[in-house]
Amino acid sequence: MKKLSTAIITTGLVAGTMDITAACVQFFILTGKGPALVLNFISSSIVGSEVANSGGVMWSVTGLLMHYSIAFGWTILFYFLYSRISLLRGNKIVVGLFYGIFVWIMMNFVLVPLTQIGYRPFNLPSAAVACTIIMVCIGLPVSLLANTYFGSLSPRSRDKF
Repeated sequence: MKKLSTAIITTGLVAGTMDITAACVQFFILTGKGPALVLNFISSSIVGSEVANSGGVMWSVTGLLMHYSIAFGWTILFYFLYSRISLLRGNKIVVGLFYGIFVWIMMNFVLVPLTQIGYRPFNLPSAAVACTIIMVCIGLPVSLLANTYFGSLSPRSRDKF
């Protein structure tokens, strides 16, 4: 079981780091502003934008912890489903890209609207970039690393998760 937890932690850290890095780089390219605003925006999902934008490192750290918690959630879900849904054991690149699309849809149309951020108008160019980031930074590494982990197990032990 320790090997599974190590695989999940590694995968969550890789995916979470890739995703937050891409989000901060994209934000900097668009606005010239630093990552604290991205992290504060994430915090605003639970405390509202007035509080999160009031400044202070606390809200940036909170946003970073929330971001990694979400990345770990998607990682754990994929690992849980991997041994139960044979489709996920197909082409790991295609599966990863489609898992990224699934994550993007769930985040933008289910989870984010339930937060303090609420519903935001749909913008196709922005949505395409955001979806691509999640496909490449969450879907692909989760699929590739889960495939590596489960591929290293005997067929009998793959069903124990």
